Amino acid sequence: MNKRHISTFFAAFALIGLAFSASAQTAIPGPRAEGLDMVMGADNAPITMIEYASLTCPHCAALQVNVMPRVKSEYVDTGKMKFIFRDFPLDRIALNAAMLARCAGPERFFTFIDVFFTQQPNWLRGNSPEQIMGSLRRLARTGGMSEAAMDACLANPEMQNAVLQQSMTGERVHKVEATPTLVINETVYRGGQTFEELDKILKPLAAR
Repeated sequence: MNKRHISTFFAAFALIGLAFSASAQTAIPGPRAEGLDMVMGADNAPITMIEYASLTCPHCAALQVNVMPRVKSEYVDTGKMKFIFRDFPLDRIALNAAMLARCAGPERFFTFIDVFFTQQPNWLRGNSPEQIMGSLRRLARTGGMSEAAMDACLANPEMQNAVLQQSMTGERVHKVEATPTLVINETVYRGGQTFEELDKILKPLAAR
């Protein structure tokens, strides 16, 4: 999915202001926030993977559902990879979904992301933004967020700007234009990848 057609949209919003579980091994920290980034894995891992994704992107959902569980079990949970998730919302619904996931907190963030991607075909099925947001909010309620918490989250300019800041950083630093985009040890890979394709990239890096 291409983001060029909404760059002006997000630039305007920026002016307003700003579980996957980790391994039980004590050496591998659990999900956490590092500044604006949502992170899991060991800081001293030989591989750092950044994923830029939009929660309304079907290719991102396919990557999350079909590929990332194995990547995380074989690389993150074994101390070989530090994984960083960065929001790159392609539309207002994706922005709202990203805000709700962040408002859930670092401990629940990856669980929310997983559920949003897994259930994406269902909650995106609405005929209007209002219907879609209603379905999204129902999912967030199952994760323990109250209506009041969701209202406060979606009205929070600081949370909105945290998401948009990552999007603009992706454009500026890694020239991201579409999702998903992966940055593996500073090399950019655009588009969806199979596990086998990623494994060929990751194995040599993990052995260093």
